[in-house]
Amino acid sequence: MLTKIVQRIVAACCLHAKLVLLISVLLGAASAYYSVTHFAINTDSSKLISTELPWRKTETALNTAFPQNNNLILVVIDGVTSERAQAAATSLVDTLKGQTQHFEFVQLPPEQSFYAKNGLLFKTTDEVQETTDQLVKVQPLLSTLSNDPSLRGFSNAMSLLGAGVERGDADLSQVAGPFGKFAAVFESALAGKVAPFSWQALFANKPGQDTTVTSENGRRRFIEIKPKLDFGNLEPGEVATDAIEKAITDLHLTPDTGVKVRLTGPVPLNDQEFGTVKDGFALNSIITVVAVLLILWAALKSGRLIFAVFASTAVGLLMTAALGLMLVGALNLISVAFAVLFIGIGVDFGIQFSVRYRNERFLEPDLIRSIVMAGGKAGRPLLLAAVATAAGFYSFLPTDYEGVSELGLIAGNGMIIAFLISITMLPALLTVLHPPSEHQEVGYTSLQPVDDFLKRHRAFVIGGTILIVLLGSPLLLKLRFDFNPLNLNSPKVESVATLLDLMKDPNTTTNTIQVLEPNLQDATTTGAKIAKLPEVNRVTTLESFVPEDQDAKLAIIQDAASVLGSTLDPPNRKPAPTDEQDQTALKTLADYAMRASAKGTGSDAETAKRFSNDASKLSAADPAARQAARESLLPPLNILLAQIKDTMSAEKISLDTIPKDLARNWVTPEGQARIEVYPKNLSDANSNLEQFGAAVKSIAPDATGEPILIRESGHTVIWAFIEAGAWALASISILLIVVLRRVSDMLLTLVPLLLAGILTLEISVLINLPLNFANIIALPLLLGLGVAFKIYFVLAWRSGETSMLTSSLTRAVFFSALCTAVAFGSLWSSKHPGTASMGELLALSLACTLFMAVVFQTALMGPPRKKHVEPIDHDLATNLRKAA
Repeated sequence: MLTKIVQRIVAACCLHAKLVLLISVLLGAASAYYSVTHFAINTDSSKLISTELPWRKTETALNTAFPQNNNLILVVIDGVTSERAQAAATSLVDTLKGQTQHFEFVQLPPEQSFYAKNGLLFKTTDEVQETTDQLVKVQPLLSTLSNDPSLRGFSNAMSLLGAGVERGDADLSQVAGPFGKFAAVFESALAGKVAPFSWQALFANKPGQDTTVTSENGRRRFIEIKPKLDFGNLEPGEVATDAIEKAITDLHLTPDTGVKVRLTGPVPLNDQEFGTVKDGFALNSIITVVAVLLILWAALKSGRLIFAVFASTAVGLLMTAALGLMLVGALNLISVAFAVLFIGIGVDFGIQFSVRYRNERFLEPDLIRSIVMAGGKAGRPLLLAAVATAAGFYSFLPTDYEGVSELGLIAGNGMIIAFLISITMLPALLTVLHPPSEHQEVGYTSLQPVDDFLKRHRAFVIGGTILIVLLGSPLLLKLRFDFNPLNLNSPKVESVATLLDLMKDPNTTTNTIQVLEPNLQDATTTGAKIAKLPEVNRVTTLESFVPEDQDAKLAIIQDAASVLGSTLDPPNRKPAPTDEQDQTALKTLADYAMRASAKGTGSDAETAKRFSNDASKLSAADPAARQAARESLLPPLNILLAQIKDTMSAEKISLDTIPKDLARNWVTPEGQARIEVYPKNLSDANSNLEQFGAAVKSIAPDATGEPILIRESGHTVIWAFIEAGAWALASISILLIVVLRRVSDMLLTLVPLLLAGILTLEISVLINLPLNFANIIALPLLLGLGVAFKIYFVLAWRSGETSMLTSSLTRAVFFSALCTAVAFGSLWSSKHPGTASMGELLALSLACTLFMAVVFQTALMGPPRKKHVEPIDHDLATNLRKAA
């Protein structure tokens, strides 16, 4: 009945070809209009997995409690000096914070300003004493610089050092180091360059240290930016990122000015991932289309046939897109792949029908009769393949992996549309285009020896294939799912490279775990337990910002502040000098430095002389050289003086006095408190993340954070595919039994498919190709094309075909698989590791599927049991033509 129905539909479409094409074009145009006007894509990756899962609810609860920490852009600023990094961060924040059209907020991390003032309180008492002693020791120098923060004041301060050496109050070796650094600044200024200089490094307690009392991050600063995202754009943060990059350019925050600015965080990571995917997309697409056209030419030998297949596939794709948008509203990052799946299988249907038509046209010169006969013979296999493939895709509907669930819905509908297009629009196009007659057989007569070999050595081929698969089965124990999405990104991309850099630092690693507790007391108790775990480096709660032994430390700081008070806040600061006054001060400095050189020997004396000569040259140089010296020395000096003043104003800290913006990062207005747990092992290996997550969850079952989210999402995806695979196997098995009416024929279809899947996974282990969030999408395609190919061969075998490899069916299957392999295999060349792995696994799965269909299944079926004659009406076209 199915064969007759399909044949009559094909015949009617041939006889009313122009009407069918008009309707098809109108449907395609309407679908295109609807798709364009209603197209939407939600690039929010958090929507891909059901929010009803327990671990998703935990994640949502934390994000709801602390929304300011979600979807951030983290600006990482590395300066050649601490002061340069601080100045760059301040200027960038000042530039961006007014752009409310792009950002919800732009801020320095609250912890940064908190530690700038209170950093000394978190050091040991001995360290506080050592630091304040150092500041008091250089008080005369600081006083001069603070009273006159200019090139004149600098020259006077250095003259004091020279005078001290001349009087014997200090040894030349004590000041030779600073003299050498300042000489380098002067020499750069004389060359017209602004040299980066760090007063913090000059006053550091230890050589090589770029901080005194002010910075916990050395020469690195951070800016937190919450952008306004457009999830209808493939790169939701693109506009905000462009605004940041423009500000960076306008402020000249570049390596040649002593600062390096990079962007990372969830938003740049996702956006730049799409940018990597798009890189080279146009060229790859052109090459792929040309390659597919060449393959289609080899398969169909007719431009008219190729156009018919392409046009019908395009209309089917537009209809599928429109229906999909009607059903789901907006595509997601995975369901957008429906186009790839539809084209792969839609082209297969077109090739199957067209190759069957060519074979019939060789036997029957009449155009319409050959099309109708092709419809009668290809219709049932195509229908069964379409329904079975759709059932496989629909099997993803009940899973928690909503991204693939929507893909299954759209692609499943697409299979039905592809079938309907192949028996309506495609026959009508063939009728109107009137391809030329065929003058030779369509099959591969040269493969007859291979067919004969498979017949004579069935047992060897079957046993050998099964033995190879069985011998490789232990490899499945080593099959792994790489659930770390970071591994799907190119490490050369700025956001990824920056994140990997941060992850090397125990204080900035993003592989932290978060725990949300009802109140701060519970957070403190739970945090104390977690801190004892061997996998944990440290635990932070709001109470972590209350230092110990404050009274003793504050007493030391207050003593130093009493000495430095008027120094840091002079009552009568000198007015800015003229350039002539700077010149005079530099000449005086040159004299003092030269006299100081006489108090030493060797390299110390040479350094002092060099400094003296440079000061003299700078005094006589053009004003531009002195301006370069000012730009090198004065901005970092002002930063240092402000930071020391801030540090000397430290006050006792309690939970009530912690700044509100900092406290809000750890405790909600309702009292919920957050715990952040840092790992001891900084490796991002999956095993380490799992061990760290499991350890913390043993104490805090509701913990969340990157290590746990990565692990749980991976398990959810794996279980979704296992669940969908079970549903697909059951539904396709039932369908095949109902249609084929034999369990043995059902097994002849499914066994090669299962073996192809197992072989694909075994080879993936051999070539070190783990499954991941990207390439696992190859499995639905393997299921779809695999079922279709196996059904084609089983139905051909049931109809009495004895030479499978020489038949037109093998030609159609081969070129269909080759087209799909080329189209998807081109992804292999992508610069995006995830996309490349997808192309690699797709190409591998298609190769295994094709081998199992053409070689193993042919041998497995053997000689036809009994020829099953399809009820094809050979005179249908003639009779309908007469009736019309």
